[in-house]
Amino acid sequence: MTVPPSLDAALSPPRVGLFCTCLVDTIRPSVGFAAAKLLEEAGCEVEVPLQTCCGQPAFNSGDRATSRALAEQVISAFENFDYVVAPSGSCAGMIKAHYPELFTGEPDWTGRVDRFCAKVFELVSFLVDVRGVTHVDAAYPGTATYHDSCSGLRELGVKGQPRRLLASVDGLALVEMQDADTCCGFGGTFCVKYPDVSNAIVEKKAANIVASGADTLLAGDLGCLMNMAGKLQREGRAVAVRHVAEVLAGMGAEPALGMPATVEARAETARAKR
Repeated sequence: MTVPPSLDAALSPPRVGLFCTCLVDTIRPSVGFAAAKLLEEAGCEVEVPLQTCCGQPAFNSGDRATSRALAEQVISAFENFDYVVAPSGSCAGMIKAHYPELFTGEPDWTGRVDRFCAKVFELVSFLVDVRGVTHVDAAYPGTATYHDSCSGLRELGVKGQPRRLLASVDGLALVEMQDADTCCGFGGTFCVKYPDVSNAIVEKKAANIVASGADTLLAGDLGCLMNMAGKLQREGRAVAVRHVAEVLAGMGAEPALGMPATVEARAETARAKR
């Protein structure tokens, strides 16, 4: 990984609290290991404190009391770090854009929350915009297309950063699908409340993915990836679905979403844990 010399020469590495997210923890731990690897290669000291949900499902369901209680736990767990980084535009967007709403009109909390939110970042934008990473030492043979997840794009401005780093991956050709920045239909609780609408949206997204000719679909939000992977697999499409962090970290041997783990992939994950 290439970082500016000025950062390499820093007296002490920044302490980064890795917010793993619920889905990464329960569904795809390899994304968390990939995120930690990328952050360490970017010169950061990475820690994973005891943590809980960011509160987004409760927030989107109108349960502000539960969302507020979860926000307090997150702030307490992470506020002593120099930065808080999440491999998810959705969770990072919830914290950065919506936590201030939960504490409106409370002088004892306002400043504390604002200071906390200012140091929260989505993983790839942190690498590029804060740490100045320009190149990763990774290889992934094949053709990939990238889906811009709604929260990362619209709340955090994540668009060019992942494409910039993916361009440095050896052997990877990146092609753009039609309407790459259109919703995949997941939307967290949206897909549960409105399954027919959600399915119609992801059906169009799957058609655009297939039409791109890519053999791999990448994105920065696991919820979106699970939704699109499920649709592609139900249609019998031979498209591997992966989190962008896994490819950038050189962990492309990890089975794609929904695919069974191989002996080699399990061994690689075990090495990453050590």
